[in-house]
Amino acid sequence: MASHRRPKQPSRTRVTVLTTAAAAAVAFSSQAANAAPSEKPSKDEVKAKVDKLYEEAEQATEKYNGAKEKQEKLQKEISTLQDNVARGQEELNELRDGLGSMASAQYRSGGIDPSLQLFLSADPDNYLDKASTLDQLSGQQVEALKKIQTKQRDLAQQRSEASEKLKDLSATRTELGKKKKQVQGKLSSAQKLLNTLTAQEKAALQQEEQRSNRASERQVLTGGKSTPASGRAGAAFAAAQGKIGTPYVYGATGPSSFDCSGLTSWAYAQAGVGIPRTSQAQANYGTRISSMSDLQVGDLVFFFSDLHHVGLYAGNGQVLHAPRTGTNVRYESMGTIGGPFMFGVRV
Repeated sequence: MASHRRPKQPSRTRVTVLTTAAAAAVAFSSQAANAAPSEKPSKDEVKAKVDKLYEEAEQATEKYNGAKEKQEKLQKEISTLQDNVARGQEELNELRDGLGSMASAQYRSGGIDPSLQLFLSADPDNYLDKASTLDQLSGQQVEALKKIQTKQRDLAQQRSEASEKLKDLSATRTELGKKKKQVQGKLSSAQKLLNTLTAQEKAALQQEEQRSNRASERQVLTGGKSTPASGRAGAAFAAAQGKIGTPYVYGATGPSSFDCSGLTSWAYAQAGVGIPRTSQAQANYGTRISSMSDLQVGDLVFFFSDLHHVGLYAGNGQVLHAPRTGTNVRYESMGTIGGPFMFGVRV
């Protein structure tokens, strides 16, 4: 006969664990169902984040400009050195040919002088260091040997310099690539944020910017008196005025697009004045003006503690500059740049 056993009852511990897990699952489901969706950033919050990214992009842009300028300078120096080496090698070959002609003439006349023969088969530096042998050579031979020695040393030095500059150029190109990626990364992040705005929000931001631009232009044209631009500063300012409305593009130096230091360096070039490419270098190119009240139209004006932004003083507290990606060359109040005015420079 089959035995009838009572079913085994679950332990108290197991019941407690299962009950607790079930309660937690119900609570989690309830919270998930009742949780409010994450709030979308407001238009002003997006603008603040985008402006910060643009500022960081401009900082990286000026470093990119510095690396690019260094690369171009190194390329020119290397090209010059390589040309010099090529010409020097030709001159060295001619000197050796001349010395060979002397040897040939001696051979035809009865044999090569032992000292000259020794030179032709050895390093002239080591040979000429043996001063006692100079007595065995004619004055013409000594002069030829010394010229060869000097030329060889010059060529060795120039080749060494070219080699070092080529290494520097390689490192600079790597740095340039990194800076370019930094700029592009910041701009990409800013664009993604802008894409979260509705068409109406984007239009509202654009209208706000347009109102600010018109106010700045009126202030320049009708505001209080400022010392007018004159001479080369006046010519540079007039050149920049002719580019109002031209788009900002990082790394650009005109004439169809500019970044901040690209505009100022281009404008002064039109006035016949060559100034450095980057804002930090431009800050040391002229007489520093500490007080805003002492600024004259056409002076360079610098912003932010690291001096990564520069424009041309337009008078009445306004600046003519290439602000950032997504904008054009324009007038703007110096109080709305986003960073403090540091000082001006009179070129």
